[in-house]
Amino acid sequence: MQHRCLIAAALVAVAACAALEPRGGAVVAGEGIVAEALQVRRAPPAEQKAALARAEEAMRREPTAASRLRLGTLLAVLAEPLRDAARAAELLEPLAEAGEPGYSRMAALIVVQAQEQVRLARELDRTARERERDRLERDKREEALRQQVEALRGIERGILEREEKLRRREK
Repeated sequence: MQHRCLIAAALVAVAACAALEPRGGAVVAGEGIVAEALQVRRAPPAEQKAALARAEEAMRREPTAASRLRLGTLLAVLAEPLRDAARAAELLEPLAEAGEPGYSRMAALIVVQAQEQVRLARELDRTARERERDRLERDKREEALRQQVEALRGIERGILEREEKLRRREK
């Protein structure tokens, strides 16, 4: 009897330790999703495209928090042209705000990164447009200066021709 009580107490202690385990299922699954995304990031482009297609299909079939996190993470970490930071942020914002243990913190972190990517892409586009506009303005100024120089050369030729005519008359 005493032996059974010890076994029961040991089982209760093991169960209590398992219940107090800080790494819940969602955290472990979330870490697995991030690890998978990083592995896919290092893969060849064809493999990346296939992984993204699988994640999109999984999201269509079963829109769970895990499938949302998987697709959003891939969209945030893959290289161009597969990266879609705006869509990643859009997918993960509800999950980040839901407060689900494990998933929400990871989703919030990825949302912040995706929003920063979107901001940087917009800034890069704006800077590129400004540089192009500046280049066009510079080209216009250069062309105007070329025309002015050419006009001055024409005036100079005219003056030289008149001087030459005057010299001929004087002789």
